[in-house]
Amino acid sequence: MEPKDLSVKQKLKVLVESLDGAESTNQTLSQCKDAEEMLDVLLAVSSDLELELTREDLKRNPPIRDWVWWKNKEALVNLGDENLRYQGDSSGKTRWDSWTISLFKFLKIWR
Repeated sequence: MEPKDLSVKQKLKVLVESLDGAESTNQTLSQCKDAEEMLDVLLAVSSDLELELTREDLKRNPPIRDWVWWKNKEALVNLGDENLRYQGDSSGKTRWDSWTISLFKFLKIWR
């Protein structure tokens, strides 16, 4: 099957699988200053594989979306001293369910 005939999800799977064991690419990704630079590297890999993924495809779909979030450290929730908080930061022990957010709003500690 031609890469252009694959769905975006399938193309992303091919991209992620191509990164497994690609030491130089992974090293380059780890040294990127920000998410935009990271996306540039991923777009180059996508182009080499003829996947025709766009920057928006990468930004909007997991797992790349999540990698970009982590690189930018754009927290979904900030509390108090503005330390970044996210449910993935504490190995699943903290979860920001709607009842938790409602409680924070009631206690007036939600921004």
